[in-house]
Amino acid sequence: MLTMNPTHPLPMTESKPETAGKKILVVEDEQALALGIRDALEHAGFEVELCHDGKQALTRIREQTPDLVVLDLMLPGMSGLEVLERVRTEDIRCSVLILTALAEEEDVVRGLELGADDYMKKPFSPREFVARVEAQFRRVRMDTAPPSMLELPGGIQVDLARLEVHRDGQVLALTPREGDILAYLIQHKDRVVTRDDLLLDVWHYQSANVETRTVDIHIVGLRRKVEPDPSSPTLIQTVRGKGYRWHDG
Repeated sequence: MLTMNPTHPLPMTESKPETAGKKILVVEDEQALALGIRDALEHAGFEVELCHDGKQALTRIREQTPDLVVLDLMLPGMSGLEVLERVRTEDIRCSVLILTALAEEEDVVRGLELGADDYMKKPFSPREFVARVEAQFRRVRMDTAPPSMLELPGGIQVDLARLEVHRDGQVLALTPREGDILAYLIQHKDRVVTRDDLLLDVWHYQSANVETRTVDIHIVGLRRKVEPDPSSPTLIQTVRGKGYRWHDG
């Protein structure tokens, strides 16, 4: 049975602004693991509800719109990817952290492409898990915020306040994480932003020394929405070996 790694004890926490009043829905069919996750999150000051199947989880998300959903991928009734796709299609605004025991990278990539904000592979330590959850609630703070409405080449408009992209007569929803990435790139216009910068300042990881492709996958998804030609990006430029740079002329 997959569990949180018991060699890493629960962190002793103090009350933090990012935990106060925050509601988390944990969707995990392994009940022992679900209870362990609940204990770790409640220990950190969060309000936690448990669900054990996909259909029930989707109903609870629609009814309550939790601040964060901790979502297993392998669920009875409806898979975690199906739940995530419904949540994003219905434009339900909540952060989603995927838990997965699946070894195939395409499952993780698919989850991030559908709009998940982060992922963790089982087994994991309670300390890292709580830190990653807390990071979801620390939005990037900017001294100079970009304009709420952006006019981009190709007649593309981006409404950062509503997290919407208007292009080709369609309205595409940005995830909160995509909005944060875009705002951060624009704030640092024409400067190379490294993956470490994004992990520390947007994801708010305590250290950038983690093995994850989440930054690159989110950049690919963001380009599909804001680039006039996503196959040949000109706005979010790749600086080989260093990171990314926003350049809008």
